[in-house]
Amino acid sequence: MNIVILTNEYPPNVYGGAGVHVEYLTREMAAADDGDHHVQVLSFGEQDVSKGNLEVQGVTAPDIPNQDPRHAKFLDAMARNVIMAGSVQEADIVHGHTWYSHLAGCLAKQLTGAKLVLSTHSLEPHRPWKIEQLGTAYHGSSWVERTAYENADGVVAVSSSMQDDVHDLYDVPRSRIRTIYNGIDIDQYQPRYNDEVLRKHDVDPEQPFVLFVGRITRQKGILHLVRAIHDMDDDVQVVLCAGAPDTDEIAAEMTALVEEAQAESGNRVVWIDEMLPKDEVITLYSHATLFVCPSVYEPFGIINLEAMACHTPVVASAVGGIPEVVVDGETGLLVSFDAHEGDDFDPKDPGAFATDLAQSVNTLLADPERRASMAEKARERVVQQFSWTAIAEQTLDFYRDLLDGTVS
Repeated sequence: MNIVILTNEYPPNVYGGAGVHVEYLTREMAAADDGDHHVQVLSFGEQDVSKGNLEVQGVTAPDIPNQDPRHAKFLDAMARNVIMAGSVQEADIVHGHTWYSHLAGCLAKQLTGAKLVLSTHSLEPHRPWKIEQLGTAYHGSSWVERTAYENADGVVAVSSSMQDDVHDLYDVPRSRIRTIYNGIDIDQYQPRYNDEVLRKHDVDPEQPFVLFVGRITRQKGILHLVRAIHDMDDDVQVVLCAGAPDTDEIAAEMTALVEEAQAESGNRVVWIDEMLPKDEVITLYSHATLFVCPSVYEPFGIINLEAMACHTPVVASAVGGIPEVVVDGETGLLVSFDAHEGDDFDPKDPGAFATDLAQSVNTLLADPERRASMAEKARERVVQQFSWTAIAEQTLDFYRDLLDGTVS
């Protein structure tokens, strides 16, 4: 097959789960079936990679005038999409990842006759806070996303929860949707210990710590975790590996809340305000007593897999695809929001969630035997269920079914 992957993110420009997904999926697809498939990746950036049958080409765009500075990112993406579509010479499958590349997929389908596949890493209707970042361009991204799903030949849902969302929001027939989980490189993500990495980032190797890794965005719920610090038992460090704020507003909120927690709680709060190299993040995962994922919206939650693979139990919110990854009571604890997700759900004020989050953290901090058991089961679950090799093969099988008419 000639496979074209369209994506915003690809190394070295990776800031979220979609970029991780694309990196490993394309590597495994290129290696599958004795390298019979040609895999072309078109991404935002200046990448230029050729490794056998895997080719990666970055796409840049000229400056686009805009009425509102918040529109710049959307308009830049649309310009890159047109260039991407024109760069697809021949394809059996065009596979788009996130709304950033979906217009290119729609155009390439019409221009080449390829089957259009979309992966659901997130869905715009469930991220209304993005209007803070995009302004009215949020309506543009929502339109692009809806149009793409209405034109897709097949959809990969990264969790069963997301399969339901795609069907309910965009009326995509279930026969066209296949649930294929995200995966992880189990050889790369495994326990790795180095006290010097901790000291480099001002983390005390002698003191237990709770870890967060992710972007500063409403979706990841980091502000709720910072609020929860006040209710955590004393004498545990809280390490926030958090950068790339969505807006100046949320950056200011984060700064104020961290300073308040540092001044008023009995816990040491370490804020690493940058995106660290992968090997250092793996070391942080490995040393952490607990990993905390307080997301208010999470289609899958690949960061939980990363922590679990490094032998670390997880405390996470019970939203989206997370309950399909973290087994409550076995590999970690799940925490529910007071309010149900929906029209009345406010990501800025989820009720007693911060308090409940702290209580779950305290429960596991006080029970080292239970943590040890969870750590063993966490690693075991990842190895058995979430290898990239198996996920790439499932994706290729879906492509084959689309091409031979099995999916309709």
